[in-house]
Amino acid sequence: MSNEPYTRQKSFLIDNRRYSVDLLFYHRLLKCHILIDLKTGEFTHEDAGQMNFYLNYFRDNEMHTGDNPPIGIILCSLKHEAVVKYATGGLDNQVFISRYLLQLPSEEALKQFLLDEKKRLE
Repeated sequence: MSNEPYTRQKSFLIDNRRYSVDLLFYHRLLKCHILIDLKTGEFTHEDAGQMNFYLNYFRDNEMHTGDNPPIGIILCSLKHEAVVKYATGGLDNQVFISRYLLQLPSEEALKQFLLDEKKRLE
């Protein structure tokens, strides 16, 4: 592992087969690797399995004494809560799935989001 704070497309070999994670960071305060997988489409259960596979590899092969277990983040353009629930239920690893937008929402949509969040938190 390099001393860089982040690496793009970190690849590794398992049984002579090459795998790669889209983004890899080491969080100095949390003392753990953060693996980020970028999906341009809808989240699927296969994505959770793939991330779990990567996290298991990093836990066994890249962690050092004093490190905390790695964290996986899957960013996708669409997710369905039920699929996320069943795909990640029972996983020992920390896997987080979040939706991202391909373009910024309008100013009006952002204002409405902030108002809705404020009401939800009150």
